[in-house]
Amino acid sequence: MKIGLFFGSFNPIHNGHLIIANYVCETTDLDKVWLVVSPHNPLKQKESLLREQDRLHLINLAIEDNKNLKASNIEFKLPKPSYTIDTLTYLKEKYPQHVFSLIMGSDNLETLHKWKNFELILQNYPIYVYNREGSAKNPFPNKPNIHFLHFPFLDISATFIRVNLKKGTSMQYFLPDPVWKYIDEMHLYKV
Repeated sequence: MKIGLFFGSFNPIHNGHLIIANYVCETTDLDKVWLVVSPHNPLKQKESLLREQDRLHLINLAIEDNKNLKASNIEFKLPKPSYTIDTLTYLKEKYPQHVFSLIMGSDNLETLHKWKNFELILQNYPIYVYNREGSAKNPFPNKPNIHFLHFPFLDISATFIRVNLKKGTSMQYFLPDPVWKYIDEMHLYKV
């Protein structure tokens, strides 16, 4: 089975994440997309980060009716910090029957050269890239396994959602209904 790995903090998961994951699954040769919750990205502030189990729960609420999407806690079990190449190596050993690909924003592709063992990633894994504001060029034009996706630019961010939730602004239509209801009932991101 061909699995696309969509890594992220998902703090919280929002409709933009789901649109990307579903579109990739529907328009490429991937059979499923796993939304991989990253425990903590060292480049992001930790104080606004929900516990990893809470973020995983929100993803499960968001995708409960989509058989092509799966929430993954695989990085919870790996040494911290998590490096993508280490996660890919672990998954390849644990699931030898699957072929894994990466799904990332164009901003991540532009900084891929800073990742641990990025050459191995480029050499061994297909990468599906969606547009992010401010980045549009392919820094690896000679790599045929990089596939750019063409769909309308989505400028929805979890940061925008968290800031507005803290202000008391409804983010109902930015989030899947079960995620919005849970965040609202549990008063998440309000403090």
